[in-house]
Amino acid sequence: MAQCLHSVQEFIQDSFVPMVAVLCSEDAEQVTRKNNLNFSELVRPFCRLTSEGHVRDPNNQIQAIKNLKIHVSNVVTQPPRPAAIRKMLSEVVSVSQPAEGLVANVITAGDYDLNISDRSVKASVPWYNSWKETLTQLNASKSFTATTPWFEAYRETFFQSMPASDHEFLNHYLACMLVVSSNEPQPVEQFLKLSQEQHRIQHSSDYTYPKWFTPNTLKYYVLLHDISEGDEQRADSVYEEMKQRYGTQGCYLLKINSRTSAVSSDEQIPDPWSQYLQKSNLQNQELYEDGTSVMMGSKNTENNISAPEVGGIDPSVKADGVPNNFKTHPLQLNHLSDPDGSLDALDTLRFTVQITDGKKASTVTTHGACLTLNDHDRIRQFIQEFTFRGLLPHIEKSIRQLNDQLVSRKGLSRSLFSATKKWFSGGKVPEKSIAELKNTAGLLYPPEAPELQIRKLADLCFLVQHYDLAYNCYHTAKKDFLNDQAMLYAAGALEMAAVSAFLQPGAPRPYPAHYMDTAIQTYRDVCKNMVQAERCALLSAEILKSQVKYSEAATLLIRMTSEDSDLRSALLLEQAAHCFINMRSPMVRKFAFHMILAGHRFSKAGQKRHALRCYCQAMQVYKGKGWSLAEDHINFTIGRQSFTLKQLDNAVSAFRHILINDSKQTASQQEAFLREYLYVYKNISQLSPDDPLPQLPLPCIQSSATRVFFGHDRRLAEGQKQAATHVSLDQEFDCELSQQWKELEEQVVAVVNRGAIPANFQPTQYCLNSQTDNLRFPLAVVQEPIIVEVVFKNPLKVPLLLTDLSLLWKFQSKDFGQLQNGDEPISNEKEAHVKATFKNEIVSTEVILEFSMSSEETKVARLKLLPHQTGELHILGLVYNLETVPCVDVVYPSSGVQGEGNVVSNGMSVRGRQDLEIQGPRLNNTKEEKTSVKHGPDRRLDPIITPPMPLLEVFFINFPTGLLCGEIRKAFVEFVNVSKVPLAGLKVASKHPEFFTFGSSTAALTPQSPTASENCSAYKTIVTDSTSACTALTSLVSPVEFGMGSGNSSLGVIDIPLPDCVLLPGASIQLPLWLRGPDKEGVHEIQFLFYYESPNKVSKLSHRVLRHTAVICTSRSLSVRATVCRSNTFPDEEDGRNGNMLVFVDVENINTNESGVREFHIVQVSSSSKQWRFQKCINPSEDKDAKLTSRERGKLCFKATTCKYQEATSGALGKYTFADIILGNEQIISATTPCADFFFRSCHSSESKKTLTNGYTSFVPAKWPTDDVGKVVRKCSEIDLNIIVLWKAYVVEDNKQLILEGQLHVALQTVGKEAYSLSQKQEAQEMVLLKLIRPEQPPLPTRPSVEQLSHLIKTSLHYPESYDHPFLHKSLCVVPVTLMLSNCSQAGVDVIIDLRHKAISPETLEVHGSFTWLGQTQFKLQLKAQEIHKLQLKACFIHAGVYNLGNPRVFAKLTDQGSMCETSQQNSMPALIIINNI
Repeated sequence: MAQCLHSVQEFIQDSFVPMVAVLCSEDAEQVTRKNNLNFSELVRPFCRLTSEGHVRDPNNQIQAIKNLKIHVSNVVTQPPRPAAIRKMLSEVVSVSQPAEGLVANVITAGDYDLNISDRSVKASVPWYNSWKETLTQLNASKSFTATTPWFEAYRETFFQSMPASDHEFLNHYLACMLVVSSNEPQPVEQFLKLSQEQHRIQHSSDYTYPKWFTPNTLKYYVLLHDISEGDEQRADSVYEEMKQRYGTQGCYLLKINSRTSAVSSDEQIPDPWSQYLQKSNLQNQELYEDGTSVMMGSKNTENNISAPEVGGIDPSVKADGVPNNFKTHPLQLNHLSDPDGSLDALDTLRFTVQITDGKKASTVTTHGACLTLNDHDRIRQFIQEFTFRGLLPHIEKSIRQLNDQLVSRKGLSRSLFSATKKWFSGGKVPEKSIAELKNTAGLLYPPEAPELQIRKLADLCFLVQHYDLAYNCYHTAKKDFLNDQAMLYAAGALEMAAVSAFLQPGAPRPYPAHYMDTAIQTYRDVCKNMVQAERCALLSAEILKSQVKYSEAATLLIRMTSEDSDLRSALLLEQAAHCFINMRSPMVRKFAFHMILAGHRFSKAGQKRHALRCYCQAMQVYKGKGWSLAEDHINFTIGRQSFTLKQLDNAVSAFRHILINDSKQTASQQEAFLREYLYVYKNISQLSPDDPLPQLPLPCIQSSATRVFFGHDRRLAEGQKQAATHVSLDQEFDCELSQQWKELEEQVVAVVNRGAIPANFQPTQYCLNSQTDNLRFPLAVVQEPIIVEVVFKNPLKVPLLLTDLSLLWKFQSKDFGQLQNGDEPISNEKEAHVKATFKNEIVSTEVILEFSMSSEETKVARLKLLPHQTGELHILGLVYNLETVPCVDVVYPSSGVQGEGNVVSNGMSVRGRQDLEIQGPRLNNTKEEKTSVKHGPDRRLDPIITPPMPLLEVFFINFPTGLLCGEIRKAFVEFVNVSKVPLAGLKVASKHPEFFTFGSSTAALTPQSPTASENCSAYKTIVTDSTSACTALTSLVSPVEFGMGSGNSSLGVIDIPLPDCVLLPGASIQLPLWLRGPDKEGVHEIQFLFYYESPNKVSKLSHRVLRHTAVICTSRSLSVRATVCRSNTFPDEEDGRNGNMLVFVDVENINTNESGVREFHIVQVSSSSKQWRFQKCINPSEDKDAKLTSRERGKLCFKATTCKYQEATSGALGKYTFADIILGNEQIISATTPCADFFFRSCHSSESKKTLTNGYTSFVPAKWPTDDVGKVVRKCSEIDLNIIVLWKAYVVEDNKQLILEGQLHVALQTVGKEAYSLSQKQEAQEMVLLKLIRPEQPPLPTRPSVEQLSHLIKTSLHYPESYDHPFLHKSLCVVPVTLMLSNCSQAGVDVIIDLRHKAISPETLEVHGSFTWLGQTQFKLQLKAQEIHKLQLKACFIHAGVYNLGNPRVFAKLTDQGSMCETSQQNSMPALIIINNI
C-alpha cells in the first residue's frame, strides 16, 4: 500500500474531529466576501490548534489533547445525495495526477527500476529470483516514499463528505458559531435572530438535517469587525455588551480586513486557503487540457451522473430579515423541480473550477487580499479561544452529564431491561454469527435510549482523544446492540472499538482486527451499507499497514471490491497492489496483476489517466519476460487510453510494440491491433500534415541484408548468342570467388600501370552486401541505374499491402571538374508526403504501385534510382502506404490488387517511412577498438555519381558447354559499346590463359574464318602429297608473336585487338575465340575479366570491368606418354655435332564413350623446341594413319635431331622450331593459331608448376661452385623437347557424324625419363603421417647425383658385325675396333678408359666368349666441350664365336675436379661381334 504523508494516528484523528456549525448574518458575509471567502472558509486554515488542550474525565483525571483539529462549516439543511458524492469523488481523483517533471518515486532492485508514481516506463526486467534479495529491503528503506495523492484526496473527501447518521454521533455538530458584523444597526438583535434560527433548525420537525450532538448545543457569539470600514469604538462597546449578556467565554470580537484590496504592498502575504479551496493549478490545467471538464460530466463518468452547475454564492434573505445561509448540502444535485435547492459554495470541499471559459479556469483566484499577517494571527487566536474557552469546556461538561445520567440509570436499567445488561462490566455475552442474526438493520433507538447515550459518551471521549474510556464505552455499547440485534449500531460500535483500541496510548491491548472484519461484513451483507463498509476498510487497511501486515491489508482491500463502484474498486485494487510490493518478500507479479485490475476498473470509471498510469506501471514487470500475450494486452490498452487522452505519441509507441514483437496472437486479433495502430497514425497525420512522415514499424526491414546493385539491365541471349554472366542480384555472394575477381582486377591494373598498383586503387564492386567491403564510398555512373534490394518480413499472421513504394534520397550535386560546389542538398522527402514523384532533372525514382505480403512472409523488393547528375547520393530509406487487407479468404494476385479497388480501399491506410540504417562491421584493429565496441561505417547506401563512362556488353557465339580434354573449338565474341562514350584499352584477364586465345599478334599466323580448310577445321591446314609422309616440315616462330614475350609482365592479361584501338559509342565488333578443353576431366569454371577504359580519363573512376564465368564440362580423350633416349649411332658431320635422339610416343584411347566418340585418329605429331626437332617417323608400320578405338594403344617412334640453323642466323635466337610429322592427308600448321597459342600457354603453365629433381654428389672442390657444377651436369641429360599430338575424333550425334579435333602436349625434359600429357596419369598420393619439422637454415645448392654425372660422355663402338678368320692357319684373330667418345657437356671433361675390366659372372661367360684387348689397356683423355674423339683399339680372339665388345669401362669427371669425382659412364647397348672360322 502506498505510503501516506501523515501517520496512521494523525490520519484517524483528522478523520474524526469535532464539528462546528456557522450561521452568519448578511453583513458578516459581506465583510468576509472581500477576501473571496465565506466565514467558514476564512477560518478553515487555522482550525488546527498549535498548543495542547486539556479536559477532565468523569474521574476528574486530566486528559491532554494534542494536535486537535476542528471542522467549521456552514449549516446545510439538506443531506448530500449519493450521486453527487460519487461525482465529487470522481472529480477529486481526476484532478489529482502525478506531477509532471517532478522526481519520480522509484524502487530500485538490481537492474530493475519500478517506477510507481509516474507514467514513464524505464525498466530492464530480470527474472523474479533476482528481485527477491533486494526487494526484501524495501520496507526498511527510508528513501522509499511512494505516495498516491489521488487516493489520499479521495479518502479525505470520502470522510468529509459522509453524511451524518443516526447510529453514530461523530459527524454531529457540537457547537454553532453565530457571526454578526459590527456594522449592523442592532448587532444584539441580530444575534438573537440567529440564535432563534439555530434553535428552530435543531428542534423543529421541519428539519431533519443537519444532526446535532446534544440538545443544548453550544452557541458562540462572534462579532466580526471590518477594520478598514467599521467604527472600532462602536465595535468595542458592542463587544462589552455581549460579554455582559453571554459571558466572556461565550463571545468574541474578531477584527479583520486591516487593509483594502486596492492598496498595493510589497509585502508578500501567504495564501493558506488555496490548499483547502482548490487543487494545484497544474492539476486544473490538466483537467481542461483533456478537452471536456470533469465538472461537466460525460458518459464515462461513473453511473452517468449529470454534472451540477457550479455558480457563485447568491444568498437570499428572507422577509423576516434573517438571511437564509443554511442552504442545501453542497453536493446535492440542482434539480429544476427544487428551486430552493441551489448549491452552496462547496464549503465541505470547495473546488474553484470554472467551466465556462478555459482561460478563466487557468487564472488563480486571490484569497485574503484584505488580510495582513496580524489578521491571520487574530483568526488563529480566535479559533484557539473558541476551542479552549468554549468548545472543550462544553465537551467536558457533556461528558460529565452523560456519565452521571448513565450512572443514575444503572438501577433503573435492571428493572426496565434484561438483568444481563451490566454497565461498564467486563462480563462476556455469547455472540451470534452474522448469518444467525436477523436483518434488523432498520432498528432505530429513541434519542434518549441508554444505548445511544453510551454511544454518545464514547464518541465524545473519542473526539477529545480519551481512547481508554472510549473503548470501554464502545465495547459496552457493542454488547447491548448485539443483544438487541441492532446490527447497524453494533457494526458502528465494533468499528470504533477497534479504532480506539489501536489508538490507546501504550497499546494495552492488541488491535482487534476481527472487530473490523465483523463490522465490514455486517455493513456490507446485513445492512447493505457500502459507504460504512468502505470507511471500515480504509481505516483497517491503514492500521494493518502500520503493523506491517500487508498481506492482511491486501486481502481486506481486495474483498471490498465490487461491481457497484468502479472507482472505489480501482483505488482499493491499486492500494492492494502496493501492499504486495511492500511485503517482507515482495510479490512483484501480484503487484503487476492487481495494477492491471485497477487500471481496468479505472477505465470503467472514466479515469483514463489513472488507467493509463496503472497499465504503464504493470508493464514494467511484464516487459521482456516472455509473457507476450500479457504484454500485447497491456500495450493495446495503453495505446487506446493514450489515444483517448490525445497522447498520440504514447499511443503509437504502445501499438508499435504490439506489432514489432513476435506476437502469438490470433490472426483476427493481430488484424484488430493493426487497424487500431493505423487509425492512430492516421489521426496524427491529419492533425499535423506538414510534419515529417512517421516511422512505420511494418513490415520489418532486415537492414543488414540490404543489397545495392550498380548496373543496367543487360540484354538476354538471342539465338546462338550467350551474354556474359557478369554480376546480378540473382547470384549469391561467394567470398572466395570475390577474392579471385579482385586478384584478377589487380593483375590487369598492374599490367596497365607497368607493374604497380596505384595507391588509390579501389576494386570494382557491382553488388554490395553485408559481406563486401563497404568502408569506401561506392562509385556509380551517371545515367546508369542503381537498384536497392530490400528484404521485408511480415511478422504478423495477416497479409499486408504496401502501395506507392519508393526510395527516399538526398542528393548533393557536385561537378568533379571543379574544386568547389555550393549547391544545397536536394531531397525528395517533401514530395514523398503524397506520393513519390519523379524528379527527372536530378534523380528518377521508381515507384512500385503495389507490393503485397502474405502472412509471416519474407519478401524482397527491388527499387531503382536513375541519377541524371554527378554528385553525392545518399539513400535514406523507404516511403510507402501501409494498408490492411480484409482478413478473408480472398487471394490477391500480384497484379490484380489494383482491380479490386473497392476491397482495398475499405482497408485502413497510412503513409509513412522507414529509414535504412545499416550498422558497419565491428572494428578490431587497435587496442582501444578491441576493448570497446566500435563499428566502422557502412557506405553502401552513399554512392558517388561519377561522369559518364563507356559500358561494354559481351556476347559469346557458338560457345560450347562440353569439350573433350584437349579439344580445340572455335567460337566468336561480340563486343558492344552501349554507352555514349568511346571505349578503349580492352583487355581480358583470366586465371586459365591456357583455355582460350584470341590469336597471335601477326595476322598471317591467324586463320580468318572457319572455312579456310576442309571440314571447317579450327586449325590452319594445307593439303599435302604422299611424298611428304613421315618427313618433317619445319617452321620458325617467336613466342612474342603469341603474347609470350618478355614485354608482357603477366601471361593472364591479354590485349584484345580493336580497330584503331577504340570501340565507338553504339559500335560492335566480332572477334574469333579459340578454346581448348582442360587436360583434366570434370567441370571447370573459367573466369574472364574484361577490362576497358575511357579515352578521357576520369579522376574518380579510372576503368571498368565486365565479368564472365564459363562452365565447361570435359571428358577423357587420349593419354600420351613419351620417353627420349640417345641414339647409338653418331650423326654425320653435316648433321651436326650433338647427335640424334629417339622419341617413343605411346598414345592410349581412354575415352569412355560417354560423349559418343567412336574412334580417334592421330593425324599429326609435331615437335617444338629451340634446339631439337623431329626429323622423321621411323615407325615400322606401313599404316600411316594411327587409328585408335576405345582402350586401344598405339606406339610411335620418331627421330629427333638438333636444329641445323640454330647458329646460322642471329635472328633465330629465342625462336622455336616447329616440326610437323604428318600422319594424315593434310598438314596442320602447328606454328600458327591456335596450335602455337595453346602450346605456348601450356608450356608457361607447366613451367610454373615444374620442380627440379636434385640429388647428392660426393665432395666437390671449392674451385667449382656447386650450382655451376649442377648446371653443367644437368645440361647433359636435359633435352627440352615438346611434343604436340594432334588428333581427330569422329562423333555420331543425331545420325550425323561430327569431327572433333584437338591437341595434347608432352614436355620431355630429361633423357630416359618418361613424361605424360598433363593431368592424365596422376595417381592419388598415398596418405602419410604428418611430420612436424623444425625449420632449418636455407639449404645449400644441391650437388649433382651419380646418375646425372654418368651422362657426361656418350660412347659408341664401331666394328664389323661379322669377321671371318682361318684359325687353322693363324691361331690369333685380331679385329680393329674404333671407340668413339662424345662430350655431352658444355665444359671440358677428363676421361679414363679402362680395358682391363672383364666379366666375372658365370652367366656372362656362358653367353659370350672371352677375348682380350691388345695394346694399351688404359687411356687418359681430355675432351673439350661437345668434342668427339675416336680411339683405335684391337680385340684378340682365339676361337670362333659370338663376343660382346661392350665391356670397356669409361670414367669421366669435369676438368679441374678431384679424382674422387670420377664417375663411371653408362655403357652403350651390347656390341656383339660374330667370329667365323673359315
